[in-house]
Amino acid sequence: MRRFTGITLAVVVLAVGACAPAEQEQAEDTPSMQATMPDTTAASLWAHLTDASYTADWPLWPGKGELYPGTEPHGMLLTTYVNGPALDALTNKTGTMPAGAIVVKENYMPDSMLAAVTIMYKVDGYNPDFGNWFFVKRLADGTVEAQGRVGGCQGCHAQQADNDYLFTGSLSR
Repeated sequence: MRRFTGITLAVVVLAVGACAPAEQEQAEDTPSMQATMPDTTAASLWAHLTDASYTADWPLWPGKGELYPGTEPHGMLLTTYVNGPALDALTNKTGTMPAGAIVVKENYMPDSMLAAVTIMYKVDGYNPDFGNWFFVKRLADGTVEAQGRVGGCQGCHAQQADNDYLFTGSLSR
């Protein structure tokens, strides 16, 4: 009986050991799933966007290309990027963006010179009166002109409260 138990134990140890590399590989394949989201400061959010290489690795807003026509206050030409959670909400017409959704709008002058980057970042519980959005306006020289519960951003975007405060595209089916 002991011999059978020893063999059984050896088989179990080998089986568990054989599974370990697969589990380790899976964890290594999903670092973005475990990435820490930034806090509600412009510096933290910008560091997150830079680390994520948003201009190289994030998709453009569905149906929009680079330097599409815009209006004030964002600029005459716009390029809008979205992270994965935002893209999923747009694609699946979920009605609202989930916490962690980020929309980055690059604002350009008529001559295609970058003027500013405006960002909307959805943070659960941050700003319930305005859809939990954290707003940032960062000028081309890196100066943060506005961040947080920005009255001008909130006032304008309130016109689109039924579309989760977003002007571009519809989140409803």
